[in-house]
Amino acid sequence: MSLAFGAHCDDFHIATRLFLKLDLTMERETVLHFFDSVKREFPTMRKLRRREDTSLVLEEDEDDHGERRWLRLDEAAIRFGHHNPSQLNQAEQLGQVVLKMAPYHLTLGELDYDHLEVVLGFDLEYRGNHDQLVADTFFTDGPLAGLFNHHSVLHSIDAQPFLGAAVTESCDTQVYIEVKSRTSTYEVRTAQYESQPLSVFLTLRRYWGFSQMDSLTDVHRELNERAFDWAAERVVPLVVNPLAQAIASRP
Repeated sequence: MSLAFGAHCDDFHIATRLFLKLDLTMERETVLHFFDSVKREFPTMRKLRRREDTSLVLEEDEDDHGERRWLRLDEAAIRFGHHNPSQLNQAEQLGQVVLKMAPYHLTLGELDYDHLEVVLGFDLEYRGNHDQLVADTFFTDGPLAGLFNHHSVLHSIDAQPFLGAAVTESCDTQVYIEVKSRTSTYEVRTAQYESQPLSVFLTLRRYWGFSQMDSLTDVHRELNERAFDWAAERVVPLVVNPLAQAIASRP
């Protein structure tokens, strides 16, 4: 697990998504040649499968530490990621290889790029009402406290903050923070909870077409650096750690 962020959660993962304006031509020879080129750089990525939604996935088996790389081709997007990387730069290495090869093998160009985003995910296992935990952690003070603390409220059933901010004047580079609950109303009603991950997602996104853009690899490197800074300075201390502490304090 990542030495930088893995200690703060049960599972940590990094994913990158390149969204395209035109659909990919998923021709057999083209796709296999692209996947073979990636496999030469990462020989353990040798499992190819087709999902029910017809997307294609190249991945490696999960090791004893939960570490696993994957690459997925959809009709209008290229996605790849690294679960529980032992070092943060490992996820960036995969990105540099994929984004360097993809334009050549899949015939991509700047006109085709819509946006590129890097997502850091922090999973915290919790058997209980995720929404109640989030409400108690973040909404016990301030103007919104009265909504959840009103005498008529018996249970919190949807408390999933989603915040976004632009970090450039043109708004082409954006940051999003989301807390994702997985508790159902059935679980709340019956008080029978399964142990499921409460997730915190940090997304750094860059849109194309606002100005002269750098290469995919350069933009990916910049988004990674921004994401790691945001995670270390803001998201982990202000969101992940308070939730982890709240979980640890519950019976």
